[in-house]
Amino acid sequence: MSDLDIRPKPVLCGGRDDVSARPVRELLPPRRVPLGESTVVRRLLPSLGRRMVGAWCFVDHYGPDDIADQPGMQVPPHPHVGLQTVSWLHGGEVLHRDSLGSLQTVRPRELGLMTAGRAIAHSEESPRGHSPILHGAQLWVALPDAHRHTDPVFEHHADLPTVDGRGFSAIVILGELDGVASPGTAFTPIMGADLSLRGGADVRLPLEPDFEYAALTMSGITEVDGVRMEPGSMLYLGCGRRELPLRADSDSGLVLLGGEPFEEKLVMWWNFVARTGSEIAQARRDWMAGDRFGTVRGYEGTPIPAPAMPDTPLKARGRAH
Repeated sequence: MSDLDIRPKPVLCGGRDDVSARPVRELLPPRRVPLGESTVVRRLLPSLGRRMVGAWCFVDHYGPDDIADQPGMQVPPHPHVGLQTVSWLHGGEVLHRDSLGSLQTVRPRELGLMTAGRAIAHSEESPRGHSPILHGAQLWVALPDAHRHTDPVFEHHADLPTVDGRGFSAIVILGELDGVASPGTAFTPIMGADLSLRGGADVRLPLEPDFEYAALTMSGITEVDGVRMEPGSMLYLGCGRRELPLRADSDSGLVLLGGEPFEEKLVMWWNFVARTGSEIAQARRDWMAGDRFGTVRGYEGTPIPAPAMPDTPLKARGRAH
């Protein structure tokens, strides 16, 4: 998924300056952002006060939207470097195309994982004859320096492992939870899990104390470590936790994100994650010149042009606010 802001601001992140070494409860306010022709998303990461959670550097939540008489998601071809995209649906379908020639429909609770590496372009759209409801999250993972120039690849995993307990079930999206590992390729110590809580659930989910975590609520009302959360909200939880208390009076769902704090400093602008402003500028020039990223074939529309570079130099300065 693309950041379609025509005046994107550089986001300086990475490092451990603002990582809480102890448990916290920090609500992250969403920002409403138009996406494509008919979709509005709630952008929760990066926010004014929080840049990353582990290697997770971007979180959009959208829906549930009634798109029965709408085109739904329509995001034309656009580029990425230095990151992975994670498509995660609770309702509807997304048709993924990319410059490797991939053509894949991603459905609810299936993992669409694209490693951009040195360069890739892709498009996302609701297919013809799509379901009436579209609901999901789009997530980005920053690649560490040792792997950020790797060859691009797209993975689709329709059957993901689960962790089941009394009153809940968790699908392991990426990384590991309670010893259960996702088949998706990960390049840093990370975890992402989709949790379904049944009404009356009172759960203590095991966590890694060296990881920092955040919870994104998808549906229903969930009490996360005593904080009552509406759908579409995100709670940063810090580090130092061995378990996470969760309660639900009725059926609810959330996505738990975590990982070892990302120590490297980086700069994120538009759809690029890099280490210097000159790398960002070169990626923009290559996209506009038709170099490096390849061609997405089959999408009925023109690629997204890159916005103008900001007047101020882009510098990687860590995770500071």
